[in-house]
Amino acid sequence: MTEFGLRDKKKFYCLTVTVSGSLASITGNRLMGTVIQMVVLPVLFLLGSLLLCTQVEAQSPNILILKQAALAWQGPLTCEQSDCNCTFTEQRGCCCAASDLFQIEDEVLQKLAYSWNGITTLKSRVQALTDGIKVAFKATMDPSIAIATPGTTERCFGPFNTNIAVPFSSVTLNTGNGYNPSLGIFTAPNPGVYVFSFTAYSSALETGRLYHKVQLMKNGKHGAAVWENNREDTEDSATQVVVLEMQRGDQVYLELMSGRKLCTNLQDSIFTGYMLYPYIAA
Repeated sequence: MTEFGLRDKKKFYCLTVTVSGSLASITGNRLMGTVIQMVVLPVLFLLGSLLLCTQVEAQSPNILILKQAALAWQGPLTCEQSDCNCTFTEQRGCCCAASDLFQIEDEVLQKLAYSWNGITTLKSRVQALTDGIKVAFKATMDPSIAIATPGTTERCFGPFNTNIAVPFSSVTLNTGNGYNPSLGIFTAPNPGVYVFSFTAYSSALETGRLYHKVQLMKNGKHGAAVWENNREDTEDSATQVVVLEMQRGDQVYLELMSGRKLCTNLQDSIFTGYMLYPYIAA
């Protein structure tokens, strides 16, 4: 008699097979031989699960014989189509494993290719963006352009009978080449928001008079200004910081008002600017 069942032993589940009688007497009978083929051989494969259990009861010699026979089996292993439809009912075999692995490999390769394409596109956009925002300049006036005021020892830029662009010709920074030191004009190479700052400094003789007005111009229109008009100070300076929206080709420069002048230490007058952030086309 052959008995099959599941036994719960310390939370480990193992298949238990009990075979009564002697295997030698069974194999001597043709009918029993058929029984062995129909019942015992499948049991040999099922007994493989016994090896996964770490805690089992003492086993009979017949069970040990069946286990050894299962381990020594040299016949072909099943790898049928049914293995690929065995969600819960049958043990999964080599067919499903290989098919799943190939599918996973294809999916991983597709995702890697997609990710690489995205990284390449992002790199190009970042490169274009960073190239566009590398815009900054700093320039000061050259003291040699000052002219002596007749009848005094004072040397000044101005006065003139018309408004004139201040030539900040000593350039120490011009990233993006947006600033033209010959004209004193900055031309925006890319659209965006820009920050400009300027300082106007002037010094007069004790008997002289501070009298200047410097204004920032955008495309010929007034943007901001600093000025001085008094006899109480012999020297003074003022600074303005301006944030402007700029389109490609817009121009910014500093202008000295007519009749005004900047005197002494002209190098202390400074004009700077940089792009805060660009406008990105949709």
